[in-house]
Amino acid sequence: MSNAKILLVDDEQDILDALQRALRKQSFDVSTAISGFKALEFLKDNAVDIVVSDLSMPGMTGIDLFAQISELYPETVRLMLTAHSDLDHVLEAINTGRVWGYLQKPWDNQNLIVILNQALKARDTATENAILRKTLMRYQKDRKPSFEGFIGDSVVMQFVYSAIEKAAPSSASVFITGPSGAGKEVAAEALHRLSKRRNKPFMAINCAAIPSELMESEIFGHLKGAFSGATSNRDGLATLANEGTLFLDELGEMDILLQAKLLRFIQTGEFSRVGSNKVEKSNIRFIAATNRDPLQAIADKQLREDLFYRLNVIGIDLPALKYRDDDVLQLAIAFLNEFCEEEDKLIAGFSQEAQVLLSNYDWPGNIRQLRNLVHSCVIMTDGPLIEEDVVKQQLKIDRPVLPATTASAKPTVMAHTTSPQASSNGEIIPLAIIERQAIENAIAQCEENVVQAASALGVSPSTLYRKIQQWQD
Repeated sequence: MSNAKILLVDDEQDILDALQRALRKQSFDVSTAISGFKALEFLKDNAVDIVVSDLSMPGMTGIDLFAQISELYPETVRLMLTAHSDLDHVLEAINTGRVWGYLQKPWDNQNLIVILNQALKARDTATENAILRKTLMRYQKDRKPSFEGFIGDSVVMQFVYSAIEKAAPSSASVFITGPSGAGKEVAAEALHRLSKRRNKPFMAINCAAIPSELMESEIFGHLKGAFSGATSNRDGLATLANEGTLFLDELGEMDILLQAKLLRFIQTGEFSRVGSNKVEKSNIRFIAATNRDPLQAIADKQLREDLFYRLNVIGIDLPALKYRDDDVLQLAIAFLNEFCEEEDKLIAGFSQEAQVLLSNYDWPGNIRQLRNLVHSCVIMTDGPLIEEDVVKQQLKIDRPVLPATTASAKPTVMAHTTSPQASSNGEIIPLAIIERQAIENAIAQCEENVVQAASALGVSPSTLYRKIQQWQD
């Protein structure tokens, strides 16, 4: 180990000289002390990686020395140099944690070097573990279960929360990346709320939702008569967001020519309304976002490179929901509570099977998809729990294939048929057949939505799934 500092302690100078000669060609920084007292004096002013000490010394034994070192300098590795007759004392010292190991007299020089290197590796591992423990403790202490509109305490989101907290007080532009539905607007709003502009306007515009011919007017405003339909003067976001924050969502969808005008506005704070030559000024903090890879958008000529780098002073990347561990269930419960109140329903939670399904699903639509799913599940559930089959139905996965009763069209028996019916020739149709026809007809009328069919028939979805399974068996 390069430049490792080693302190040799022995009451015999010949032993110290011999140890120094053995280590002379190694890249160690070696010091010596003739007694335990001298060793402690040296350690007051010098950091040492390893202390190698004789066991039997007058005044202060090696065990006494290591007892003090273990309290005062616990990170220092302690090695005992001992004769065979002292092994019982060495083992006792090892068991009490006072020493890491020992060297037996007379020692082999090559073995001495090997043991010293092993001790240094053990020290490095112990130091790394200590740092990890401290980091984990600090992380657990500072871990946020929610943050400024976000819900979830996953590790990846802790980094997002920290980045927002650090970026918010600045006036520097922020560029947020992440998949659609991951919460980019929530992040932008959090940046504004935590900024010095919190009491000023927060304005947002989705660049993909507004036709390109109207986008310039939306941002800069226009004068009456500037174009067909401009029946009056109108302020744009450049005016409305003055002294506040403007969030440009899906920036890569903005017309590339308008991006040049936007860049000039960002750089100078100056703009002109559509149909006007008058130059106006505005002081805005810009936050932009895209669900695409910005560098790929630049390569595809959909995003100006100079505009991206002007806005990307601070970059924040939002992870997809599938990378957020238990956040899925935390979000699902939060949405459940919200929609139960909105729909005036009493649902206690999700069944164990439903929770497993929610946790293991990939969520291509991210938080937006989860939110919509929970809303639909609340509507389609009477409680007390949202079951797995309801979640599956709303996700449109594992939809059961109904076995056909005939080779022709769908059954025509109306839903809620519950009693035996006579056929046209007077025969009695068995109840089981009528029940099956009623269920299949209800499912067909509900466009294969088993949950809706169950609601129409006045039974639980699990009843229908059980019936369908019986028919297939």
